[in-house]
Amino acid sequence: MKIIETKNAPAAIGPYSQGILVGDLVYTSGQIPLVPDSGVLAEGGIKEQTTQAIQNLSAILESAGSSLEKVIKTTCFLQNMGDFAAFNAVYEKYFTSSPARSCIEVSALPKGALVEIEAIAER
Repeated sequence: MKIIETKNAPAAIGPYSQGILVGDLVYTSGQIPLVPDSGVLAEGGIKEQTTQAIQNLSAILESAGSSLEKVIKTTCFLQNMGDFAAFNAVYEKYFTSSPARSCIEVSALPKGALVEIEAIAER
């Protein structure tokens, strides 16, 4: 088991790792749309926040020797399922391999984010 850390994604805001590599699988922690340099939420609505969350996820995967194309499964959390169509419009541009996915509405996310995404990928 190896802890994955990169400065190209936000540092963990709690007692966890950005990701873990076990064998040839990468498990990422959920990524909210924090801008890595500033530590603040990406400005804008669901589209901008989804883009930033995916960019953060991509940076962690790349640090582990993987990529968005190698994602097997994502779990996505939306603060408002009314954002589902706009979320999907961004998501499908990045996850062209159509990984398995769960998408869940939650009452709140850290720092007031509108979206959080975690992934499992091959290395």
